Amino acid sequence: MDEVTVSSKYQVVIPKRVRERMGLKPGQKLMVIEKGGIISLVPVRELNELRGIARGANTEGLREKVDRL
Repeated sequence: MDEVTVSSKYQVVIPKRVRERMGLKPGQKLMVIEKGGIISLVPVRELNELRGIARGANTEGLREKVDRL
């Protein structure tokens, strides 16, 4: 586990090992999520990067649109 320090400007440096493993690039945006005292940084992905993410998902048993009323 890596440890970082918050600077006087409230900045942190993401350790190189984590940047490389996550494939982060300079200028890439991260979503900051705080919940229950935990801060998570989640990479914001471009819409075209998500193409095919649900390929092969089982759609059996899903309700039809008319059932949602």
